[in-house]
This record gives sequence, structure tokens and C-alpha cells, in this order.
Amino acid sequence: MKKASLRNKIRGIPDKPGVYQYFNKEGTIIYVGKAKSLKKRVSSYFLKSAAHNGKTLILVKRIADVKVIVVDTELDALLLENNLIKKYQPRYNVLLKDDKTFPWICIKDEEFPRVFPTRLFVRDGSQYFGPYPNVKMMNTLLDLIHSLYKLRNCNLKLSKENIESNKFKVCLEYHIKNCKGPCVGFQTREDYDGTIQEIKEILKGNIHSVIAHLEDLMKKFAERFEFENAHQIKVKIELLERYKSKSVIVNPNIHNVDVFTITTNDEYAFVNFFKVVNGAIIQAHTIEMKKKLDETNEELLALAIVELRERFDSDSKEIILPMEIDLEIPCVLFTVPKIGDKKHLLALSEKNVQYYMKEKMDQYEKLNPQLKVDKLMALMQKDLRLMDPPKHIECFDNSNIMGEYPVAAMTVFKDGKPSKKDYRHFNIKTVVGPDDYASMEEIIYRRYRRMIDEEQPLPNLIVIDGGKGQLSAAIKSLKKLKIMGKVGIIGIAKRLEEIYFPGDKIPLYIDKKSETLKIIQRIRDEAHRFGITHHRNKRSKGTIKTELGDIKGIGEGISDKLLSHFKSVKKIKTATLEEIEAIIGKAKGKIVYDYFHAETIPFEAIQPDSSD
Repeated sequence: MKKASLRNKIRGIPDKPGVYQYFNKEGTIIYVGKAKSLKKRVSSYFLKSAAHNGKTLILVKRIADVKVIVVDTELDALLLENNLIKKYQPRYNVLLKDDKTFPWICIKDEEFPRVFPTRLFVRDGSQYFGPYPNVKMMNTLLDLIHSLYKLRNCNLKLSKENIESNKFKVCLEYHIKNCKGPCVGFQTREDYDGTIQEIKEILKGNIHSVIAHLEDLMKKFAERFEFENAHQIKVKIELLERYKSKSVIVNPNIHNVDVFTITTNDEYAFVNFFKVVNGAIIQAHTIEMKKKLDETNEELLALAIVELRERFDSDSKEIILPMEIDLEIPCVLFTVPKIGDKKHLLALSEKNVQYYMKEKMDQYEKLNPQLKVDKLMALMQKDLRLMDPPKHIECFDNSNIMGEYPVAAMTVFKDGKPSKKDYRHFNIKTVVGPDDYASMEEIIYRRYRRMIDEEQPLPNLIVIDGGKGQLSAAIKSLKKLKIMGKVGIIGIAKRLEEIYFPGDKIPLYIDKKSETLKIIQRIRDEAHRFGITHHRNKRSKGTIKTELGDIKGIGEGISDKLLSHFKSVKKIKTATLEEIEAIIGKAKGKIVYDYFHAETIPFEAIQPDSSD
């Protein structure tokens, strides 16, 4: 379809709720969307003033045809959109990555119904409870049911005629007391149906009502002095109470409520769902959605709500959410709680969805370790406005005390991890006195002059430990070397973790939780640690040698021999003459020994006599 014809078609789209479908020139559906107003929504894609992101612009360029389906309500539009996305899986739509077949608990539509797990949902009049994304939770419920009630598990046709004609005989299940023998009339239809009704209430989460019913029954047995039957009922109540105590997490007055929370990253969205009945979570599930365009959390959450309520056959009249969304469901209240038990439920759901996302991302990264590195590099490139991903970063830090023993350190990170074999120390050679700016200018020039001469690849990013002053000094050297602009460079000031860029007076403040800032802080801290260690070693060595150097006739070589053997001046002072002579000979040994063991004149001896 030509662009002019497409524009004319868009003008004729009705101003009603519905679903729109975009097709490419091959006639394939590439996007499905829903709208309160089809005309406004579809037109917005083709406005020249629209600020679309890159992916949306590509989508618009590939649209060759538009078709719309008008519906009565926004909810109908959302349901239809969800079904069309699942059916056609258009290239630019959110992709629901959860396509598992979950198990259900089935109560069969038959005489003396069986209760069993199944993954096959058949609309044959049977009742299905679930689905259960957590099989362990389903098996726990089934174990509870089988411990409370004696149900048949055979597939015999237990019609009234077959039972009355004595067509069947009791099996082993009856003899081991797992069944009450309805096949031969030992258990009445009324008694069995009462059991099934209690099981339905348990599966719906209405454990409180089942317990109340059993307590009334226990009292009646006790009043009739049927203590054995009363005891059996008591055991059932205790089992239900134990199960209930593990399930109830909030006020039991919170009844028939759905809870949804969402968390996202650059590529995926994760939505957690809780079904709450009488304060107990009876269903819990998290779905993963792969984003295709720049969808908002509100849009993704609305899509997930429709999908999950349909999947779990939910008829809750209240939905608890972390945010307001543009969605209306008839007779359903949307709540965004601020305090109380509902807020507690929301917080629990948020913990679950955060944990699920972390677990999934860890799985992806284990399968593809390079994926984590690539994502980190892309994030840092974006945050720090770099031309290339910062796969190779070098960081510089100065260290001196009042200009004494000035040194500098360089640390190197490759793919976001320390490359310690590439760390370097620098002794400042041309700067006199405490001048950090001049020192930074010298080491930057020396480092990259050598790299250029040796034709080594330059780093993608240089990090300067300091603010605007140190950064400006480093830039001077890069300009002298004519590599300014060929490599990224930033400064980081310690006080507020400000990031400075060349020529920008206003610093950038990166989110404290950002991986980008964490990497910059880590390489900066490494440079500081590495530099301080070198500075201390140099200062210590200089101090020791100065003391030995004060001994007339003892040079640097002799000092090194003594320090190499004794490790410290303190040990040299306490060594015997023979031990020192064994290292440096008799002549030199006597000089050192005499120096440290010369008799000291008492202080009183040099004071004038008051009687004079």
C-alpha cells in the first residue's frame, strides 16, 4: 500500500475503542496494539512531531497496511490484543516467554467424583482448580486432601444401578482404609458429596469455613458420645490448622484479591501474581515478557493482568497494584495501598518478582558470560557519553606528603574487571614540591607518549582521580600528544562522587546504585590503594636508608646488604658485632656496630654546676 493510500486509510479509522494491526509489505502482522481511541492512537505513530525512539521509528518505516477491529470496551480491546499477540507473535510486540502447560487439580464430573492432578484441561463439565505453577504446592494440597478424606481412585462407573446390582467388589484400597467402599454401597452418595464439597472449599482457599463446619460436626459427635468419630474430626482440624498457619500471611479478612507487581530492565519485564483468599496466598506465579519497543511499566502491567487473570481463571473483585494504570475492568476495584496489610502483600510480591528477575538474569549470564560484560559496557558507554564501549579503562592517582616522595599509580580494568598485570607505578621526575596538577600532567604525558611510540592500542577511557583541576592537567598532555578526542577521559571527585567531562563546568551525578558508578569507584579505589602502598614503601625505604646513610663510611650497597639480611634497622641495632661482621666484613661491621653502641653522655653531665 502506498503512503498516500495509507494516510487516507488512517483518516477513516473510527474514534472508538479497539485493536489495530500493522502489516509489512509482505502482508505479515508486525505489531498489534489496543486503544481507547483507535483514530488518535494510530495517527500518533505517523505525526512528524512525535518523539519516537529508534525501535518505534523502524516499526513505522515498515508499516505498509493498517487494519482495525472495533470493540465495545477497553477491556475487550485488551483481551483481543492479548489473544492476537499470542496467536501471531508479531515481531515488535512484547513476547510472553512463559508457554508452559501447568497442572490443575480436577474434580471429575461423574458419580462419586475422583480428585486427581492433570495437565490436560478438558471442558467436559468437570471442575478444575489451578493452574499451579508450583507443582510442590499442588502436591501439598493433594497430600492434605488424601490425609483428610477417603476418596476412590478407581475409574469404575459407579452408577446407582451398578452398585445396587452388586456389579463390583471392594479392592485393596478399601482394605488398607484408603477408600470407604462406595462401589458396594458402604459409603452413601450424600456422605461422599459432602466430602467433595469440603475439598472444593479447601481448594478455593476457604479453609476457615471448612474448619468451622468440622468443629460443629465434632461437637455433635461428642454430644452423642461418639468419641472415636469426634477424635477423627479433631485430627482433621489439626491438619487444616497446620496448613492454614503456613499459608496465612496477612489479615484473613482480605478475601478474593489479586496482587500484581512489576520490575523491568532494558530488555525484559517480570510480573508477579498472587491470588489471595482469606488472607492466604493460594496461587503465585511470575511471567517474563521480552520488550520490543519502549513500552511503559503501566502498559506492560495492564497486558500481564489480562493474561494472568485469564490463565488462572480469576474472578477477583479487587486488584492490588503498585501504581495507577489506565485500565478498567467492570465491577473490579483497583487499589494502590500506602500502608497496612495490603501494602504488606504488595511488598511480598515485589520481593518475589525481584528475586525471580535476579535468578533469571543469573541463569542467562551463566549460559552466556559475555552477555553480562556486553550489557555492562553498553550501560557505561551510555552513562559516560563515550564513543565506544569502555572495554579498556586506565585510572590515575597521585600520592605525596608535603611534596616528599611524590609518586603516582595507574590501575587498569578490562571488561569491567581488574587487570593487575597491567598496573603501573610512576616516580615523579620533573615536578618540585607538592603540585598535583603538574604531577598529573607529567604521568599522563609519559604514559601515552610511550604507548604511541610502542604502537600500543590506547584505552577506551581514562579516569582521573580528582576534579576539574586534575582533569584539565591531564587534558593538556593529551592535547600535546594530539590524541585528545581519540580516547574518552573523565574526572571523579571523591566528596560527592561527581563525574567531570572535558569542557563541561557542571558535573554529572550518576545514580548511586548504578553499575557504571560502581566500576568507576572501584578502579579509583584500586588506584588509590595501589598508589598509597607504593608511596609508603618508598617513604619507608627512604627513611631507613637515611639513618644508615648517616654512618660515615657506609654506602648504599652496604646498607642494602644489612637491610636485606636483618630486614629492619631495629634488628641491626640489637645484632652482635660478630653477626654484623659476618654480613659486611670486620672493618665495616665495626663502624656500624660502634655507631649504634656508642656510649651516650648522661644529660646531667652536660649541665653547668650550680656551685660554680
